[in-house]
Amino acid sequence: QLQLVESGGGLVQPGGSLRLACTASGFTLDLYGVGWFRQAPGKEREAVSCINIVDDTQYYEDPVQGRFTISRDKAKKTVYLQMDNLKPEDTGVYYCASESTVTATAMCVMSSLWDRYDSWGQGTQVTVSS
Repeated sequence: QLQLVESGGGLVQPGGSLRLACTASGFTLDLYGVGWFRQAPGKEREAVSCINIVDDTQYYEDPVQGRFTISRDKAKKTVYLQMDNLKPEDTGVYYCASESTVTATAMCVMSSLWDRYDSWGQGTQVTVSS
C-alpha cells in the first residue's frame, strides 16, 4: 500500500513562505493523483491543491490561487506545496492524500470521496502568526 509522509511545516510570520513535501513509499506515484488538504482548529477539512502525477495537471482552490504552487518530482516520489505570502487563515494541519481513480480537479472538489482515497499522510502543522 502506498504510504505518504508530510514534512516542512512550521511557524512563519504573515507574508512568509514554507515548502511542504509529501513523500511516497510502497508504490510508484506515476498512476496517482496527489492532493493537499488542510484542517484548522474547529473547522472542517478543506482542499488546497491537487495534481495529476502523469501530466502535471494542477488545481487550486480560490483562497490559495496565486500564492501556492504544487509540483511533483517523480524520481523522488515527492509532491511539493510551495506556500508564499502566507496569511493567518492558512494556519492548520496540512495533509496529503493519493488517489488513482479521479482527476486532479475532481480529487480536490469532490469532498464526498475524500475519506475513500487510497492513502493519507499523518499531517504537518503550519502556523502563520506574528
